[in-house]
Amino acid sequence: MTLKSALVIRHVHFEDLGTFDAPLRRAGYGIEYRDVGSSNFLDFAPEAADLLVVLGGPIGAYEDSAYPFLQREVEVVTARLKTGRPTLGICLGAQLMARASGARVFPSGIKEIGFEPISLTEVGRVSPLRHLDGVPMLHWHGDTYDLPVGATLLASTSRNIQQAFSIGSNILGLQFHPEADAGPAFERWLVGHACELAAAKIDIAKLRNDTADFGAALAVAADAMITEWLEQVHAD
Repeated sequence: MTLKSALVIRHVHFEDLGTFDAPLRRAGYGIEYRDVGSSNFLDFAPEAADLLVVLGGPIGAYEDSAYPFLQREVEVVTARLKTGRPTLGICLGAQLMARASGARVFPSGIKEIGFEPISLTEVGRVSPLRHLDGVPMLHWHGDTYDLPVGATLLASTSRNIQQAFSIGSNILGLQFHPEADAGPAFERWLVGHACELAAAKIDIAKLRNDTADFGAALAVAADAMITEWLEQVHAD
C-alpha cells in the first residue's frame, strides 16, 4: 500500500506529534520530521506532501531578527496555504499560519500555561473540535493573533479569543496543545521550558498533577478529533 505523506516541521525536539502520531499512521500517513537546524529543514516543495504539520515552539512567530529562518518558514507556509492542501498548525504553527495569511501575531500580555477547557463557537461545535468539548486542553503560549481574513473562529478561552481557526475544510490552526503526550514524556516539556515556567511563576507540581489528572481524557478526545479531521480533508 502506498502511504500518504505527512511532512512535520518541528522547532524543539520534545514538542513532537505526541498522541497525534498513532492516528496519523492509522490513517495511512508516513511521517517525516524536518527539524530546525538540519540542513534540509525547509528544503522541500510546499505543495508536495499530502499533509503539512507545523508544530509549536517557544519563540514568537514575528521574531525574524532573532531567528532568521522564520522568514523562509513563513514563505513556505504561505505557499502551502495558497495550494489549499491539508495543513495543520499547533501553537507556534497556528501563529505562523495566521501570519502567512496576512494576520497580525503579537504578545497577548499574559502567559496562558495550564489546563482549561475551550469554548467552541457555533461552527466549532459541528467541526471535528466537537470531540474536545468540555475536556481541559493544555495551553502553553504568551502570544495571540488576529483572525485571518477568510478564516472561521472555532474556539476561545476566557483569556484569549483566538484558540482555533479553520480555512475551508483542509486548513486548521490550533493555539492549544491537544497533541501533548501527558504520560512520562511530559516531563520533557517541564524541563525544556523550565526558564519560561520560572519566569511566569507557574506551579510546576500543580501542572504535573493536572497533566496526570487530565491526560487520559485529553488523549482520547484528541485522537477522536484528529481522526475525524483527517477523514474530511482532501488532498486534491
